[in-house]
Amino acid sequence: MHALAASKGSADPQDRAERTPLAGHGRELPEEKPLLMVDIDGVISLFGFAGQTPWTERVTAPAGSFHTIDGVPHFLSPAAASHLQTLAADFDLVWASGWEEKAEEYLPRLLDLPAGLPFLRFERSPGRANAHWKLAAIEQFAGSRALAWIDDAFNAACHDWAGTRPAPTLLVRTAPERGLTSVEAQLLMDWARDLSSAANRRSRLTRTSGHSSSITL
Repeated sequence: MHALAASKGSADPQDRAERTPLAGHGRELPEEKPLLMVDIDGVISLFGFAGQTPWTERVTAPAGSFHTIDGVPHFLSPAAASHLQTLAADFDLVWASGWEEKAEEYLPRLLDLPAGLPFLRFERSPGRANAHWKLAAIEQFAGSRALAWIDDAFNAACHDWAGTRPAPTLLVRTAPERGLTSVEAQLLMDWARDLSSAANRRSRLTRTSGHSSSITL
């Protein structure tokens, strides 16, 4: 079984360690990095925290600021964006959000995130009983590649799908009032490093088994 699921809703709401360096950053990764499917609402755009009221200064909330996206106020987290920038060394990032092309239009400019990241388009009707509306697009894009998916709204179909994928698959749930914190980011990095270590071990074994010595007397 390759699938793992994680939920870190018990983290400190203010995530005091959010901007601390993540352990292990900077080590060499295999040639093909795993994919990281990134939701936006509940991961980068936070909601549901106590006292949330747009455009006031009396908001009890994590660090961030409100921005209008197509007329809708979104509370964007610079800490979540910083974690994504770090994780880009370990993963190929893909926007997996109902924002679709709006992610590219707004987030590089507002949060200094990488421009030109791929994004998925979705059919809002999943087409099979109890399927999550993102699954078909994610499956089609990912193919046989290892992937992690960070989102605030998984259902049973997501876990069933992850559990049957031949490739390594990790689902990481966020709390929408906190989004992507150092806790989830470290979990993702550790998983990517474990994949890298396993790939390097397989490569060394392959090279070793490919070299044989022959002595003729």
